[in-house]
Amino acid sequence: MRIVKSMKQIEVVAAIICKEGTYLAAQRGHGEFEGLWEFPGGKIEPGESSEEALIREIKEELSIDIHVDQWMCTTNYDYKSFHLTMHCYLCSIIAGKLELREHKSAKWLDTNWLNKVEWLPADKEVIQILSARTK
Repeated sequence: MRIVKSMKQIEVVAAIICKEGTYLAAQRGHGEFEGLWEFPGGKIEPGESSEEALIREIKEELSIDIHVDQWMCTTNYDYKSFHLTMHCYLCSIIAGKLELREHKSAKWLDTNWLNKVEWLPADKEVIQILSARTK
């Protein structure tokens, strides 16, 4: 009998921060996926709602306060060592000056430029949804 080890499950939230028709893309500054681009966010802590986690993570990573405007989508992706579930929310900045605390770069991209950077695989589905919204 063969025993199949279940894949590690990770659940995160991502902020699709919109400003004047552009979206904030952040480039990872460390770890296995260093150099790839993502929508900023992070893990949900025990007892937190998705929205609370997103507000906390963006404050920690980017030093800005956001308003979570609406849920956009939930994506699932199987990486080599884990399964990722990512809840994505459209957000807007309400206060603060953008400061990169964990990422090495950030860009504001309109839908024509979203495909010009190398995204993490789980974020690519979000790009397709954003691109379809503007057609």
